[in-house]
Amino acid sequence: MTKKTARALALALACTAPAALALMPTVARAQGVMQSQPAGVLSLNAQASAEIPQDVVEITMFYEQQASDPSSLTETLNQRADAALQKARGVSGVTARTGSFSIFPSTDRDGHISAWRGRTEVVLESRDFGAASKLAGQMASIMQVGNVRFSLSPEAQRAAEQRLTGEAIKSFREQAASSAQAFGFSGYSIREVNVNHSGVMPRPMMMMSARAMGADAKGMAPMSLEGGTSTVTVNVSGSVQMK
Repeated sequence: MTKKTARALALALACTAPAALALMPTVARAQGVMQSQPAGVLSLNAQASAEIPQDVVEITMFYEQQASDPSSLTETLNQRADAALQKARGVSGVTARTGSFSIFPSTDRDGHISAWRGRTEVVLESRDFGAASKLAGQMASIMQVGNVRFSLSPEAQRAAEQRLTGEAIKSFREQAASSAQAFGFSGYSIREVNVNHSGVMPRPMMMMSARAMGADAKGMAPMSLEGGTSTVTVNVSGSVQMK
């Protein structure tokens, strides 16, 4: 071998060696990732849900009026809302609060303001449907009933979630045990698990005709109120190591 050939061979080895060394860590990392993935890992999801009776009612009372100027209209609406709140004050088991308040102009054909219209609301809330219905009837001479909405109280929701969490976890464990046995394993251990509450899904709210319910302003009979149900759901998801 000549000196010229020896120098060329040494140069070629020097150029290829760094590339080979740079490739080795990448291959090693890829092999490490493949080896770190354990066998026999199973992902599972379990769910428990129930229809829970809605235990809270909201009755929205409203009053509408028209006037020639916004100032006098605002005063009239405030007086009507104050009278309704005063009538509701002291009624056991029912809370009353102000709702929406709006004033807007009415225009004639030429686009000029011809009058002002306004609306004020008072919302009654209670878990005693009978007491709320009776109060709404007593307030009929002051305000009309706009709509009625039922919902689930936070206490009832939490109680339902606690019960459903136990049911969902039990279902998760049963799935893990039966799946491990079906795959030929004798048991399992939990790797990770997540418990999620999907919240409350209410059924369509009860809407009532304001004109029909406020037609007899002198003495409205108590409404017959019956709430629906809300769906409460708990999800348990995670993975287990079959062994």
